[in-house]
Amino acid sequence: MKKFEAHILVVDDDDGIRNLVKRYLSENNFLVTTSESAEDAEEKISYIKFDLIVLDIMMPGKSGLEFTIANKNKINTPILLLTAKAEPEERIDGLEKGADDYLPKPFEPKELILRIKNILNKTKSDNLKRVIEFGNIKIDLNKSFIYKDKKQFKINNTEKIILEKMINSPGQTFSRENIGKIINLDKERSIDVIITRLRKKIEQDPKNPKFLQTIRGSGYVLWIE
Repeated sequence: MKKFEAHILVVDDDDGIRNLVKRYLSENNFLVTTSESAEDAEEKISYIKFDLIVLDIMMPGKSGLEFTIANKNKINTPILLLTAKAEPEERIDGLEKGADDYLPKPFEPKELILRIKNILNKTKSDNLKRVIEFGNIKIDLNKSFIYKDKKQFKINNTEKIILEKMINSPGQTFSRENIGKIINLDKERSIDVIITRLRKKIEQDPKNPKFLQTIRGSGYVLWIE
């Protein structure tokens, strides 16, 4: 099954622009759903969770700004506004209403793609878990410490990078090759040493790990749920 970058809703009453944007995004590995009005878009967001909405401001019926005001807090989905008007007042108005970015028409397809990727990257970064508790363990990546049984253990930068990836992908197996790419290290023995060191900070019995486990022939997995 093909893996898409993100699922995007494109809302524009202009058939030509709507189809053009859909083609640009599809060519860049995005899954795209379209709506020709804010009202139709509201129906779609009621049963589909989108990663981002590309929204025209000037539309018959409910405008893009009205859609943003009515739905931004309810769906918490990033919104990129499109408009034929490029006046600073309207740009500021759109951002004040809750839009995440603004792109005047006509626009370069490449700029649209870059703006969308920037928004998605920021959203992903904002949503990363940095502090998590499981069992009698607390991992605080902001402070670079692991707390266990009233003791605290310092996390170095390499350990922090690995933990951040694992914490935000619970249950996912990371091969030694995956971990090597994440920390820019290709020596498998060194990776095993890092995992052993982390187990001493996380596990009650590092030789029989409960949380940071080895998947034989595949790699390592962090069970926190």
